[in-house]
Amino acid sequence: PNAEPRTMNELNSPDSVVRRWFDEVWNAGREESIERLMAPNALVHGLGDEVMIGHAQFLAYFRKMRTALRPIEVNVVRTVVEGEMVVAHCHVTARHSGASLGGPQTGRTVDFWGMTMARVVDGQIVQGWNSFDFLTMFQQFGWVPNPPSP
Repeated sequence: PNAEPRTMNELNSPDSVVRRWFDEVWNAGREESIERLMAPNALVHGLGDEVMIGHAQFLAYFRKMRTALRPIEVNVVRTVVEGEMVVAHCHVTARHSGASLGGPQTGRTVDFWGMTMARVVDGQIVQGWNSFDFLTMFQQFGWVPNPPSP
């Protein structure tokens, strides 16, 4: 009797939810996991000019990124958890295979890092703050020149 609630608590832990988020949503491309792992009115910061609210706004962003970057792999290298908050340090590798980011596809591979801090309540992400090195990604596309070495 004690094993099942502990297992459910483990599945709903911030660490488990965020790791499943990257595995299922980003790596496997499962759109249905967005509704399961993200609260309906979740707030998403740092992935564009505006705060995204809820499934529909995030889904539009997700589709744009998945069109541009295929295949994509987001590896959660480490997490730090405090209560309902989790920070995930991520390594992203992908190929620029679509034109949905505002320029022609380059076919180049990209390799960059980032972090997400998420608040998880009842097994769903209710708020997320993102800081990914998209400048490096655009430099690797060849869209932004690298600065001269000092």
